[in-house]
Amino acid sequence: MTTVLHQFAESLGTAIDAKDPHTSMHSDEVAEVSHALALTMGLSPREADIIHVAAHLHDIGKIGVPDAVLRKQGALNTKEWQAIRRHPELGANILKPVAALRDLGVVDMVLHHHERWDGKGYPARLRGVQIPLGARIISLADSLSAMLQNRPYRNAMDFTKAHDEILRCSATQFDPSVVIAFRKSADTILKMVSYLSNKEQAA
Repeated sequence: MTTVLHQFAESLGTAIDAKDPHTSMHSDEVAEVSHALALTMGLSPREADIIHVAAHLHDIGKIGVPDAVLRKQGALNTKEWQAIRRHPELGANILKPVAALRDLGVVDMVLHHHERWDGKGYPARLRGVQIPLGARIISLADSLSAMLQNRPYRNAMDFTKAHDEILRCSATQFDPSVVIAFRKSADTILKMVSYLSNKEQAA
């Protein structure tokens, strides 16, 4: 994992967040939380770094989602949800030509970060350990970040409520082993997301 590749992924993640006014700092938050979860689960620093890169890039497919959908105030209709749900596949297709990202498993993590442990996710309805571990980790971090941010259809949750919701969704939406890691590292993750939130407000 080169420093240049890592910096490039971070830069692209920031660009995607700038496209969607509802997700400021989202990619940074998902990347940092994913990295912490990976290390808590006992993955090597190199494996955690690869997941960190994938997390920065997880929403890159939103480049292909119309601005009118991303910027819509209020609930999305069926057609708009279909457009949003295409972003993992669009992202994987964007990244696939980069051999290093393909070989490291980053493309597959981006493709499958909206799969669910119970098989009810998308795009491939994978279940359990069929889902790449990195994607399972990013899925939880992505959901946490989304819950902590204001969205057009609901207000942000506080960390305690988001924490409880993630625990409630263990073995349905989320891999139970990732949920255990989240519970173990919750204090560290709270400090992390609070720091990023304060950084955003100061910018």
